[in-house]
Amino acid sequence: MVFKTAFYPGLCLFFLSFIFVLSAYSQTGKGKGDSRDTVTTLRTVIVNGVRTISGMGRLDEIHNGVIYSGKKTEVILLDSLDANTSQNNPRQVLGRIPGANYSETQGSGFPSNGIGFRGLTPTQSIETNTRQNGYNLAADIYGYSESYYQPPLEAVQRIEVTRGESSLQFGPQFGGVINYIIRDGVSDRPVEYTMQQTGGSYGLFNSFHSIGGQLGKFNYYSFVQYQSMQGWRPNSDYRQVSAFGKLSYQAGPRLRLGLEYTLFRNRIHMPGGFTDAQFAYKSDTSYRARNWLKSPWNIIAAHLDYAFSANTSLHITSTYLFSARDLVWKNEDGGPGTPDSISPVTLQYVNREVQREKMNSLTTEIRLLSNYRLAGMNNTLAAGVRVFVGKFKRQGGGLGTTGNDFDLSLLDPHYAYDLDFTTTNIAPFVEHIFRLDDRFSITPGIRYEYLRSSAKGYITDGTEEVTTDSARKRHIPLFGIGLQYKTTHTTNIYGNISQAYKPITYDQVTPYAVASKIDPNMKDAKGYNADLGWRGTFGKYLNFDVNVFYMAYNNRVGLIQLTDAGGNPYTYRTNVANSVHKGVETYIEFSPTKIAKSPASLGNLSIFSSFSYIHAKYTSGPYKGNFVEYAPRTILRSGITWSRRSVSTTFLVSRTDRSFGDAGNTTASSDAIVGIIPAYTVLDWSATVNLKGGWNIKAGVNNLTDHRYFTLRTDEYPGPGIIPAIARSAYISFGARF
Repeated sequence: MVFKTAFYPGLCLFFLSFIFVLSAYSQTGKGKGDSRDTVTTLRTVIVNGVRTISGMGRLDEIHNGVIYSGKKTEVILLDSLDANTSQNNPRQVLGRIPGANYSETQGSGFPSNGIGFRGLTPTQSIETNTRQNGYNLAADIYGYSESYYQPPLEAVQRIEVTRGESSLQFGPQFGGVINYIIRDGVSDRPVEYTMQQTGGSYGLFNSFHSIGGQLGKFNYYSFVQYQSMQGWRPNSDYRQVSAFGKLSYQAGPRLRLGLEYTLFRNRIHMPGGFTDAQFAYKSDTSYRARNWLKSPWNIIAAHLDYAFSANTSLHITSTYLFSARDLVWKNEDGGPGTPDSISPVTLQYVNREVQREKMNSLTTEIRLLSNYRLAGMNNTLAAGVRVFVGKFKRQGGGLGTTGNDFDLSLLDPHYAYDLDFTTTNIAPFVEHIFRLDDRFSITPGIRYEYLRSSAKGYITDGTEEVTTDSARKRHIPLFGIGLQYKTTHTTNIYGNISQAYKPITYDQVTPYAVASKIDPNMKDAKGYNADLGWRGTFGKYLNFDVNVFYMAYNNRVGLIQLTDAGGNPYTYRTNVANSVHKGVETYIEFSPTKIAKSPASLGNLSIFSSFSYIHAKYTSGPYKGNFVEYAPRTILRSGITWSRRSVSTTFLVSRTDRSFGDAGNTTASSDAIVGIIPAYTVLDWSATVNLKGGWNIKAGVNNLTDHRYFTLRTDEYPGPGIIPAIARSAYISFGARF
């Protein structure tokens, strides 16, 4: 009954929109006669709807069945960059996006680096909707939104980032959407093979292979990547395998079908975290040798694209995710300053803890897009619905072995806690572009979120088991509106405001190997995003985007430091207060050689600068006036690229201001979970040489000055404590395309 109560309004809303589109369409001459008979859906070969000069651009008003008019968007074209794609270096690839902050932890225990925008927490991209080819990569859209898999950038054609009003069509997240688009197979021959072999510092070895092509009505693409590294710190070795395959079939002039499968396997040795004193003394050592993690990931996706006419199209994507995360570790108790203890009886290390998680989810997203004429103008309607059902099993505190190898064996089958969570989400939406004239458009929208979450199982409190069997329902309407005015054919002014929402998730209430104490009565976060900016291009020499933003984030969850009855400090995760994030974001890319029309023999010079000023502070509660944690006030990344014929090289400077690890803005503490995250400046260099016969050579140096810095203080694995970023490292890569 609960399902029906929520589902029927959403279904009715979707079909009413569908009927409205068909009615509007039938009243125009576009839907009659030969027009419908000659509609052909073609496979995209060139990226259309992306406006750029080089490096970074933006999406057009409508792209792949989604409305982007009035929204802040960025698109990174991977083939136009000199970057360390073999290691998914975030600075070199995503560094052009203003306001992007990274948790550089991939080499210290996390499967992937995290990203956060506008002062939001970057760890595991928990505030950002992470997608691949349009579908979600996280285990759970609400209950467990962390990202553990990121596609190898060597296989990615472009990266699309949407902020501001993205909540209407993609979900109510505060941090926007990042979408990795995997390459298609080549369309002009049956087979093309590419490979890239990379070696580098600290035992890096990366082997990437792909194959794709066109066979009649079938297009296919697949890749496999193997990567291993000894690690720049002891006990930080890892190895992983990523694989992907997709097949699309042009069934007719109107219908296209597709099927994809993503596989990810890894084994990570976690070197642990530092206290401030340990990091200052020697940041390339390790005080933990017995901590391991694996996170096998599997996603199956099916696509259907159908063109009812030249103006109306339907897009359906269904995904099934079946994944896991398993960890064996010791010791989070006492923090990083407490040595891994040895039993005085056995003279062996004490038993490790075993944690296991299993995720299964099914998501279907339906989108309908229609263009029609109203009052003499072309208008666009987008409507759709998302249906999600997810199950999540969390077991922890199991009695593990006393060894230091990768062993998930249990000496006692009884866990300290064993919980089963379920999430059901049904979310219809409608968004519409009203074009008032050839320059000005208004795009209002609404999204309705029905959410039901439940928890069942037990948690051991001391020696007593406490059982739980609870469920909670939410009904959340979200509204937004966007404006866009074309100042010229290649520039426009855009603005938007939309509501955002973040429910308390079961990974926050029942955390996974966390050293902090948890508030069991945390509340959902609510707020809104607003943008106003001017963007565009002038000729082939200038690309720019300048905007101001304002984000209200109420009931923000964070860490505070308290003191127990014995006078000992401890960290507490709770709703800290309301916060406001506001600031300026700018991106400028300029080519002096193109404006001067220099001879081709001199090559092309391109200079870019990405800057953000973020003023993120708490506006209520005991921490009113304090800075929000993980919100550096300024982030500046500037680079220069020179290219001539088959050679190109890029030099990048990245400067990130200091931030805090807790809401109390603690500057010094015996607890390494809280404290300052110092400002840091990192220099990177990379180059590419394309040789005859499809061969290439790539090389570079990350962190040229060997600056020792960190981006994260964590109260959970792979810490707790300070997690340092990787020191100076070099790489060289050889590749070919046949």
